Amino acid sequence: MKHSVEEIHLKNGAKGLLINIPGASVMSTRIQFRAGMLYAKSKDVYEIPHVVEHLAFGANAKYRDEQAFEAEFTKNGAYHNAWTSDISVCYETECADFEWERIMDLQKVSICEPRFNEEELKSEKANVKSELTGYMNDYYRLLWPRVQQAVGEDILDIPERIKTIQNIELKDIREHYRRTHTANNMLFIIAGKIRGRKHKITRMLENWNLREGEAFEIPVADLHSSEAVSIRRKDASNITFGFSLVTPRHLEPDEVFAMNCLNHILNGTTNSRIFGTARKKGLVYGMGSSVASNATSSYWDFDGEVNVENAEELFELIQEELTKTLNGKISDSDFVAAKSYAMGRLQMGAQTVGQIADYYADGYFTNEAIQKYDNMPSLIKSIDKTKMIELAREFAGSGVKGFAAVSSTDKAFITSLESRLNF
Repeated sequence: MKHSVEEIHLKNGAKGLLINIPGASVMSTRIQFRAGMLYAKSKDVYEIPHVVEHLAFGANAKYRDEQAFEAEFTKNGAYHNAWTSDISVCYETECADFEWERIMDLQKVSICEPRFNEEELKSEKANVKSELTGYMNDYYRLLWPRVQQAVGEDILDIPERIKTIQNIELKDIREHYRRTHTANNMLFIIAGKIRGRKHKITRMLENWNLREGEAFEIPVADLHSSEAVSIRRKDASNITFGFSLVTPRHLEPDEVFAMNCLNHILNGTTNSRIFGTARKKGLVYGMGSSVASNATSSYWDFDGEVNVENAEELFELIQEELTKTLNGKISDSDFVAAKSYAMGRLQMGAQTVGQIADYYADGYFTNEAIQKYDNMPSLIKSIDKTKMIELAREFAGSGVKGFAAVSSTDKAFITSLESRLNF
């Protein structure tokens, strides 16, 4: 979808992007605060941001409880959601264009005028506990926090997070909200039919009654490697694994695209060099790799599930193909095909207002960077194979690697699998 992007700075200290999409029939918003788990006042109440997020659509200055607010918000089909990460608490809405002002007013009252109370706190603490307890049955959710811990990130895993919920009191909720939900700590993205509405949107946002506060920095982790982590589950019928190679810096957009091309070559389809070969040999039903970059570090992640009897052969294949990659053994035809795939996926990823908002949110909320969508085709064309290989070598040579697996096998076997990943 054709669109234009403008960054605006509000008088109250907030800033964000207005994305004009001519003819759009919906309005999509993202309101983000650096208020995630890493900003909790102590590890004893680590889960506070998650509970604050759950309370976001509860009682406020105009509505007595979540049910009353929900009934009003959704009466014309509008949608809202919120999510929490280590760094962020983000509130999202999407609505029909004809009611964008009404929805923005409702978003204002929910974010700026919550009325936290004991009854809803008790309910949402129970709901958060139920949510996290459910994650205990998702092996990927179990292992990835352990990988993060293994590389030095100062976070808690799922069982540790559950234990902190009981410590949270209403005063903690109010303290965290007051400290983090401030104008200077707020970034936003509003996408839809903006032309002719910019001044009204600006005035509405400047009238949000938030404290001035401060813009929080993203904490820098003390990155390092550690031994393999084995998470024993007696009922695990196979091995669910994940490992991460980390470089302590932010990746530029062209570098992210280069690594995405490499991930496609290695694991993108059944024609790929690791996943495709493993699938052909009957070693694994599914596995993949991805790259993620925040303001201070970047992660090259691999994960999958493998039967115990196939695990050693799979890890030998991963080792062999990654070694070939680091030695520059990538054919020109594979590289050209990966760039062509990237171009197609780019075009497919901007078919809706929400997709466009998400595209800009990734860089803007992480690093306040604006990489215009129209520049992406030329950026993809400019990706160089030599640079791609250099990036892979940077990740492999950083000295920071984390590995975790969920299985019923003993730790010695998991450690032996990790030891095969020597580059």
